Amino acid sequence: MGGVERGTLEIVEAIADAGGRPLVATAGGALEFRVERAGGEIFHMNADAKNPATLWQNARLMKRLIREEEVDVVHARSRAPAWSAYWATRQTGTPFVTTYHGTYSEDLVGKRIYNSVMARGRPVIAISDFIYNLIRERHRVPEDQIVTIPRGADINVFSEDAVGNERAITLADSWGMVEDSRPIVMMPGRLTRWKGGESLIDAAARLKAMRGPDFVVILVGDDDDSGFASVLERRIEQTGTGDVVYMVGACSDMAAAYKLASVVVSASTDSEAFGRVVVEAQAMSRPVIATAHGGARETVSHGVSGWLYPPGDDEVLAATIHQALLMDPSDRAHMGLAGRARIHSNYTVAAMQRATLRVYEQVAGRTFQALI
Repeated sequence: MGGVERGTLEIVEAIADAGGRPLVATAGGALEFRVERAGGEIFHMNADAKNPATLWQNARLMKRLIREEEVDVVHARSRAPAWSAYWATRQTGTPFVTTYHGTYSEDLVGKRIYNSVMARGRPVIAISDFIYNLIRERHRVPEDQIVTIPRGADINVFSEDAVGNERAITLADSWGMVEDSRPIVMMPGRLTRWKGGESLIDAAARLKAMRGPDFVVILVGDDDDSGFASVLERRIEQTGTGDVVYMVGACSDMAAAYKLASVVVSASTDSEAFGRVVVEAQAMSRPVIATAHGGARETVSHGVSGWLYPPGDDEVLAATIHQALLMDPSDRAHMGLAGRARIHSNYTVAAMQRATLRVYEQVAGRTFQALI
């Protein structure tokens, strides 16, 4: 359900709508049915394996798939399958495009070489200016071989007007919040250390000391299988914030979740390559507070659509949340509208889809009928 998977589904929809035939080579997953419903075709292989022997086997499978299905363009979005795709396209002469989705750590020997496959697309799609600069610095890719195509929000889904009160009430009821009138500070995201949940809990403790328990912090997301949820639970207990901080698990209706929030926080301690949360929240006309690094420095207009603060600084975070909650509701709504206008102008899924299809046209030398 992450950015790679969501991006794949969005491009499947765009290819099918434009009269093309989208094929997805994958190990499978929860979004398979949505790929097929959108007009995509699934081809199963061990695409999540990193074993070199399996990568070579996948390369042979991809080469056969490319030839049998007369594939025009191969677009890789994840490193292990990208290596298989790269080798297959070298043998078939098929255009190879990559999307550089993350910052990709280099903490182990050989990691830069492993990561480099994501910079071997021609072109490489960078999902933000931040990632564009990272590609240039790390991999020395010529600037004319990189195309910046920001990800975006589906403004038809993430629209306050599109989310009925009943949906929001149903979700609030499932969280036990229907009769709780306190303003909600929301942080969506997988429960993993670098998303900054500990910092937000510490900020909640400071905020509670400042203004009492007249607010609620809700962490929306599931565990990353590392057991980090238990770390956050202990932090809540240690800080005495059990009456103001709640972990509600994964949510299948994030548009309704954003509608319940007064302000949305992205507290990532590591740089987000793009940061879908702050874009979706702004599309829902919600002010955002985000750490001042990575993609957020592009997607958040400080003081206009939200606020940026130093990563990991829970004191500043607490003060900023306090400032947001002290605002007159009409002023907060005005900031939310400024954010929505910003997303409409710069960060929509539709714009990302059109730009990606144009890349396909250029490298394949073919035109999608829907874009003529």
